[in-house]
Amino acid sequence: MRRSIETLQDDFLTPEQVAASHKVMGLDAQLVTDGTYFIVESEGRIAGCGGWSWRSTLYGGDDSIVERVPRALDPATEPARIRAMYTDPDFTRRGVGRMVLELCEEAARDAGFTSATLMATMAGVPLYRACGYSEAEPAVSANIDGVEVPLVRMQKRLA
Repeated sequence: MRRSIETLQDDFLTPEQVAASHKVMGLDAQLVTDGTYFIVESEGRIAGCGGWSWRSTLYGGDDSIVERVPRALDPATEPARIRAMYTDPDFTRRGVGRMVLELCEEAARDAGFTSATLMATMAGVPLYRACGYSEAEPAVSANIDGVEVPLVRMQKRLA
């Protein structure tokens, strides 16, 4: 995850923004506990990972300053959350991110969700657009120690 954040964000963020982004990104272990996190391996290495959640939290990892809310979502009225999507820089442009995203969407559909939402990094926006996501609201920024880190909330119908 660290390599993904530090390498793939370089074209979109300043070095200060990349450093600050670690405070809002990362793995939320609750996804693993809930059994909703996927890992793709290739050549004996983790090529990518990502998950989805039936809980209210939209983004943020265990070490994040972002508040996590464990409240269960209502699949009939609320979108599933796509969370903690990362691709190792050595495996980008090979379909790994798309595969993980499709696994997440399928699992969310199987759980009764008809839509999904996510908070995208600037590096992730092209993948999500290519997979049918649209911007739900203009870019927002997390302010970490005075450094603005741009993020985009995106959404997609799953049914």
